[in-house]
Amino acid sequence: MNKPVFIALTLACALVAPTAALAQSNGKKELVAKILQLQQPGIEAMARQMAEQPAMQLMQQAGPALQRLPAERREAVAKDVEADMRKYADEAVPLVRDRAVKAAPTTIGPILEERFTEDELRQVVSMLESPTIRKFQGMAGDMQKALMEKVVADTRAEIEPKARAMTTSVSKRLTPPAGPATNSSAPKK
Repeated sequence: MNKPVFIALTLACALVAPTAALAQSNGKKELVAKILQLQQPGIEAMARQMAEQPAMQLMQQAGPALQRLPAERREAVAKDVEADMRKYADEAVPLVRDRAVKAAPTTIGPILEERFTEDELRQVVSMLESPTIRKFQGMAGDMQKALMEKVVADTRAEIEPKARAMTTSVSKRLTPPAGPATNSSAPKK
């Protein structure tokens, strides 16, 4: 091979290689964007769960406190607490959901690009677009609910006494002892 042809081939290869890599990179980016779009309902559900978690924890803590209120106040206070939690969720869920959807391309995207080949990303897209997988994912909430209901029903008799004992024990620990108030800084007579 003569020198000018060799140089021309070398230059052509040098120009084609970055273009092919860029095309593959752009292909991966498009596939990752498609995966994130297909997974957006899951990302939004995760964000909802994250945003609602503090309210759920507070509700669990409020239950025993509500039981200690006089019966005539209990229902009104419970409604007020529920309204406060609904207000919190109405404000927090959209904020966290929007941030999660916005952050997904810069957090999940690079991980997918790094750990999957373009062919593997195509396979993931294909699986996620499958009507069977979509149906399965759509049933996830129903399956989880059915399992939770069964586990609760099967363990209620054993768990409720333990939960009551724990609540009673914690309440006793948190309630100051009854008796005359002592003031350690008061002078003794």
